[in-house]
Amino acid sequence: MARREAVRLAVVGAIGLALLVGLPIALDLFTLLQVTLYAIMAILALSLAFIWGFGGILCFGHSAFFGLGAYAYAVAVINLGESTAPLLIAMALPAALAAGLGYFMFYGRISEVYVGVITLTVALIFYNCVNSTAGPEYHIGAALLGGFNGIPNVPSINLPFMPDATLDPEDMYYLSMGAVIALYFGLTALLATRFGRVLVAIRENESRVEFLGYDARLHKLVAFAIGGALAGLAGCLFVSWGNYVSPTVFSVVQSAQIIIWIMVGGPGTLLGPIVGAAALSWLTAEIGTQQTINANMVLGAILLVFVLLVPKGIAPMIGERVGPWLTRRRAAGPAARLAAHEERA
Repeated sequence: MARREAVRLAVVGAIGLALLVGLPIALDLFTLLQVTLYAIMAILALSLAFIWGFGGILCFGHSAFFGLGAYAYAVAVINLGESTAPLLIAMALPAALAAGLGYFMFYGRISEVYVGVITLTVALIFYNCVNSTAGPEYHIGAALLGGFNGIPNVPSINLPFMPDATLDPEDMYYLSMGAVIALYFGLTALLATRFGRVLVAIRENESRVEFLGYDARLHKLVAFAIGGALAGLAGCLFVSWGNYVSPTVFSVVQSAQIIIWIMVGGPGTLLGPIVGAAALSWLTAEIGTQQTINANMVLGAILLVFVLLVPKGIAPMIGERVGPWLTRRRAAGPAARLAAHEERA
């Protein structure tokens, strides 16, 4: 099993490096910008895949952390004129919000259903509050919040403490894709630790874990904060990519899309949500080029199909089919070679 896992990680790493190096060479600038967006959405999917797929915490309002990270970066970078501190703020504020919410939810023994309701309510509160900030009186320092119009002309990420060295579109691709690869392997390593194993055990049976002497509430709180920080990072990269942010980052549609990405890719995996986010983001963009079919209807239909027919998602389904096939091939290899040798003899 350990050898198979090492081979899988090596293959994923090789594919990731090939995409990181090869896509800027093979694609034009417009397509590369789209791929950068898919990579950012993959980071957002990873943030929820970690807390839901491995911690069993279904956060219906995950867009609250994504949007808070986006607005925190926009406001901070406009006021500071440099992106190093704003990037850290964009991760710290959602992490703090997740930790605060998680403390009251997990230590208050709130059931899983109400955790989803509470987080969704927080996202709706953010959406309505930010949407009502039109007018010059609504500002934080030099940053006008803009209400439903959003904040335009947000500066892109620059090299640390070098405000004049702003990242160009190709650099943003390297940063975003590199972050996806780093987070994938970082979360994989985290899940292999004692903390990760306890977190997965909590997902399976929280009461039994507590009987063994572990503090399930603390583990869920830490995981929730990590997921919030990663969602904030995705929000920061999203704003830097488009140089614009609006209240739609807090919307229910945004939260629903993240859940659909993970359902399609496969809860309980890290690679599946990456593939699901990239594939469905591409599909949504393609559908958006015409006016006949509504993208939300297509996403809803895809969700129904996967819930009813492929509940485990794409990645586990492929693993269940390819793994046994490779095992049979490996087992049949020596026997086939022996039979061929005897036939020649």
